[in-house]
Amino acid sequence: MSIKFGTDGWRAIIAEDFTFDNVRRCAQGVADYLRQSGQGRRSMVIGHDTRFASEDFAAAAAEVLAGNGVRVHLCPGPAPTPTISFTVTRTDSAGAIIITASHNPARWNGFKYKTQDGASAPEEVVGQIEKNITDTVVEQTKKLPLGEALEKGLVKYHDPVPAYFKRLSRLVDLETLRRQKIKVIVDPMYGAGMGYFRTLLEGDNMEIVEINSERNPLFPGVQPEPIAKNLGKLSRLIRKEKAAVGLATDGDADRIGIMDEEGNFLNQHQVFALLSLYLLEVRGERGAIIKTLTSTKMLTALGKLFGVPVYETSVGFKYVAPMMMEKNALIGGEESGGYGFRGHIPERDGILAGLYFLDFMAKTGKTPSQLLAHLYDEVGPHYYDRTDFHFPADQRETILKRVSAASPDAIAGIQVSRLDTTDGFRFMLGEDSWLLVRFSGTEPLLRIYAEAESQEKVRELLEAGRKIADLQEKQ
Repeated sequence: MSIKFGTDGWRAIIAEDFTFDNVRRCAQGVADYLRQSGQGRRSMVIGHDTRFASEDFAAAAAEVLAGNGVRVHLCPGPAPTPTISFTVTRTDSAGAIIITASHNPARWNGFKYKTQDGASAPEEVVGQIEKNITDTVVEQTKKLPLGEALEKGLVKYHDPVPAYFKRLSRLVDLETLRRQKIKVIVDPMYGAGMGYFRTLLEGDNMEIVEINSERNPLFPGVQPEPIAKNLGKLSRLIRKEKAAVGLATDGDADRIGIMDEEGNFLNQHQVFALLSLYLLEVRGERGAIIKTLTSTKMLTALGKLFGVPVYETSVGFKYVAPMMMEKNALIGGEESGGYGFRGHIPERDGILAGLYFLDFMAKTGKTPSQLLAHLYDEVGPHYYDRTDFHFPADQRETILKRVSAASPDAIAGIQVSRLDTTDGFRFMLGEDSWLLVRFSGTEPLLRIYAEAESQEKVRELLEAGRKIADLQEKQ
């Protein structure tokens, strides 16, 4: 079968396409890439999340790399993607293989590849690895049984947590945070972030309550994506326990979801803007902000307010990370709730993002809802939503032609100032509003995004986007 990497690796249904044979083919493709790029003598990090058999798939990948003579630092237990990515830089490795399907449902697993910077691999690297995989049949994969690889020292177990915690303690004053007399509800969603906030922060005055914090590959009752519709249990518990804030991480803990003291979800755009405001205003740092084109215009406003540049990329952190490194950016983020920070790794880190948000609360003495009100005082209110439409795969070209042909002068009563086709079809409307119609890169799905000055106007824009694509029914 043909294996294609999407915005962040390859994902497939376990036992259907995500099989040991295909994971070995992927690992062989990586080993071949290391040799082709002159990195065959460097080590690799391999880690995994809490999904079904993830540790076994990780071991299979380690056997292939060892069979190709590549030294492997193998994580002994589940670990967040940012923890594994950071380990790449600590071990001076060529990169990392991470077995995770991130926020996908329980039936899925995935294969991520990270570069020597701990970042998502750029297109040219992914393209070469994909070609290598295509050229590889299972019988051609080289492998060395794990026991033998351990005996020969080609594979060594490496605990990534201590060095990662040490890095976080340098970025955030954890001792001061622990002294805050607040209750925090944490939902790791049965994922790899289990126990991280509790270990880092519990003690002194802070109280950490964790839910969904045992390993259960079925993810019972939840999909491990930290968005409002999946966080009902967290919301109810915040209100019941009178907690100060709720934090949720996705399956591999590279993304964060935040709920305020009333159990209301702060959307990803609000959180991105709030984290940027924290770095600029509270910490007094300066540097570029990197956003994807689906991210909020509030970042542009903050850039003007604090005199820092704001750069825009296509969707996917594999586009954000290179620009973060090029510009020595203060923060980079995307609409899905993943944010990366200067002084760390050019990769999303849900754990660090959560710590920064708690520090924002501690330094200002404000609740999450008060912080949001403060943000709106600075940049004005902004509202956002997205709707997704599944369609028959054979209809993609027909829908694309309809959207391509659209050239409205106004949408929902707002003048169209320009059309941006960098990644999809984004209609810029007035100063702060926009509508984006964009195809998913991995499935027959059309996403329609909108941002405006009111929730009612956002709904009007989303409906206008549906009509532009001539999609009759949301499925």
